[in-house]
Amino acid sequence: MNDRQIFDRKIWATVTSNSRVLGVSPMSERSYDVVLYGASGFVGKQTVQYFANHVDRAVVRWAIAGRNCQKLEAVRDQLGITVDVLVADSQNQSEIDAIVSQTRVMLTTAGPFALYGNAIVDACVRFQTHYVDITGETPWVRTLIDRYHAQAAIDGTRIIPCCGFDSVPSDLGAYLVVRHLQQVLGVNCQSVQAYIQMAGGFNGGTLASAFNLFDSQGWKAIANPFLLNPVGSHPLTELERDPQTPMFDSDLNAWVAPFFMSPVNTRIVRRSAALYEDWNEPYGADFHYQEYLKFDGALAGLQATGVTAALALFTGVLQQPQLRTLLQPLLPQPGEGPSEQTMDAGWFACELIGTATDGRKVRGSIQGQGDPGNRATVKFVCEAALSLALQLDELPGGQTRGGILTPATGLGDVLIERLRRAGITVEVNG
Repeated sequence: MNDRQIFDRKIWATVTSNSRVLGVSPMSERSYDVVLYGASGFVGKQTVQYFANHVDRAVVRWAIAGRNCQKLEAVRDQLGITVDVLVADSQNQSEIDAIVSQTRVMLTTAGPFALYGNAIVDACVRFQTHYVDITGETPWVRTLIDRYHAQAAIDGTRIIPCCGFDSVPSDLGAYLVVRHLQQVLGVNCQSVQAYIQMAGGFNGGTLASAFNLFDSQGWKAIANPFLLNPVGSHPLTELERDPQTPMFDSDLNAWVAPFFMSPVNTRIVRRSAALYEDWNEPYGADFHYQEYLKFDGALAGLQATGVTAALALFTGVLQQPQLRTLLQPLLPQPGEGPSEQTMDAGWFACELIGTATDGRKVRGSIQGQGDPGNRATVKFVCEAALSLALQLDELPGGQTRGGILTPATGLGDVLIERLRRAGITVEVNG
């Protein structure tokens, strides 16, 4: 048993002890604490591996699920584990209901989520089952907010999309910097700037989600900087417009460029700020957030310009259906992804600079080893699910908070500490 499993067992002992004092059952009557849906997919297999390596089955009861029994059993047998296999087609509501009703937490990696996630979220809201995923499909998240936020908030059900590399480092990083300014320096935050560096590869599932976003015309909604905010919660200013050009950043003393994930991450961070404002825990009266790719070295300016041009070209291609058709077969398909060597050698670093209302600055950092879209994403989403399964009472707002939330508003400091224990560097200075 490793240190993290011992830590989780201590947490569970505390939870069960408190439950007995309160006179309620120490364990839910549901069969499972966490169900991993999409477990035979490229990222899904990695979530199974993560649970097999890091989760004490005496503490967390978990199962794997998906639509193909043979593929799921092959994953189970390949890893040499004993775990229940649950079968449900994501388009079949009654089959999904049968699984969701048996678990306290649903973790799904089955994308594109706009195609395969609706029945799962619908069931989670109805059965009051907590939910996490790895989507970056913000137009789809907007539909979840419109359909389910009010009911989930009433019931205290936490529906938390975007718990992968989209958008944990950005959202938790901004949250950490803001709270440090408030709790240590005693001032509110005016702005947070995030600067990303990374190495890794793309998997076919992520690319399939991107293609579906453009096929469904969802990309048109992405341009709204406040897509995920409560309606009318914030006036648009130039500070929130997505960067379009490279520039030299004097605060960082480095060249930066538009980040291709910024249209996802910035919307999540702004939703966090808006929700905390609604709960009278604001980041600051006029809070702004933005993020960029960072470049080092003698050729940094040239690299920033080249990446910006390549991103604009790729986005333009995706907006043309005929060109998308030609491009798609050349890229990794669903179920495919980087090699084990590439994923192990990958890394990411998210630097953050927070500026207080009085001009003082603090710096934060979230970084880790492993391909961001696979290794890091798996760690983020699995620890998010375990936060819900093991430490619900400690989460922001306690057991009563619910709705379509974000990593910062739904998981907060609990997830930060779990990630630290899992080997992610999370720190703030100043």
